[in-house]
Amino acid sequence: MNRSLIPVLLLSSLLVLGAGRRTSAQDDRITVNVVLVQLNVAVTDRKGNYISGLKPEDFVVTEDKIPEKISTFEEGYEPTRRLVASGSDGRMVPQAPRPESILQTSDSTADQNAPAPSGPSIIGANVFILFDTSNYMYRGFVFAQDAIADFVRSLEGVSHVAFYSYSRDLSRAVPLTGERSVVLRGVRSTVAGDDAALYNSLLMTVKDAAQFTGRKAIVVFSNGPDNASLVPPEDVAELAQSTGTIIYMISTRDAQAEPISTAVFERMSKATGGKAYFSKSWKDEKDAFDSIREDLAHLYSLSYYPQSNPNRGWRTISVKLTGEAGQKYRIRTRDGYRVLKPAQIATSATPAASSGLAPQ
Repeated sequence: MNRSLIPVLLLSSLLVLGAGRRTSAQDDRITVNVVLVQLNVAVTDRKGNYISGLKPEDFVVTEDKIPEKISTFEEGYEPTRRLVASGSDGRMVPQAPRPESILQTSDSTADQNAPAPSGPSIIGANVFILFDTSNYMYRGFVFAQDAIADFVRSLEGVSHVAFYSYSRDLSRAVPLTGERSVVLRGVRSTVAGDDAALYNSLLMTVKDAAQFTGRKAIVVFSNGPDNASLVPPEDVAELAQSTGTIIYMISTRDAQAEPISTAVFERMSKATGGKAYFSKSWKDEKDAFDSIREDLAHLYSLSYYPQSNPNRGWRTISVKLTGEAGQKYRIRTRDGYRVLKPAQIATSATPAASSGLAPQ
């Protein structure tokens, strides 16, 4: 497939734009400006237990081996701390956080179905749930709804939740909201559909998530392979990496039985700093959601303004811990992002439209 299908954003993980209703992958154009790179970092010991209480000075971040200064720092669901240089040694110390608008849009042809924010972009943990309602889901539909509903109720530290579903088309059933009851009604109102266009739908969900500041995660519940998308999964993963969006994949035994889907789900989640789960039972599905909730609650969120770097392609990010912690603990995060020149970006899932896109 032509690589120009990817809706290339830029190196920022913090963007702003808008969401709406039911849609398929339609043409849209936006203009973006580079501001911050945001990292979501999980730190665990060798047994997989989460490590809490680390401070900004415990982390060393490099981009293409260039040392970076952490600008904001957050642990779990605590308030974001903005860091500023203090004293002659340039040591970074906390400063009271302030709202920041990150992306400017100027193209009137932007996606009319995207969630249009009013005022400053949303700050905090934002979770997008993407539910497979294709014909692969007929058997376990009700059980999956129950597991998702329990997951929504358990997200006490999350600022906002959105609920989307997909079969051949994406349905933005509930845009980002702090009202859990609205999300739960959206979950219960879903109905089974036809073919599964997972990667088309996930691509649009990543774009919606990328428009907001703070921690962004997409939790995908899929019961089978993709049989209707025109967007390759590699493009979706790259866009998620470039926008700092974590992808968690929960798949049932049906998808695990298909080696291609299993490998794709694992690669995509790992590339974005997330995880893939393969559930053989209803209990496994609930356990997977519980694991994701715990992961979100223990992530460290770091951001930085990139230092001068002539590399305009893929930039490699490295996050390490200082001292003995670097030897004892393990880190999970995305490993880089792609840099592109500011430009209008066209996206389409139709072959006719995709052929006109500029190559990367």
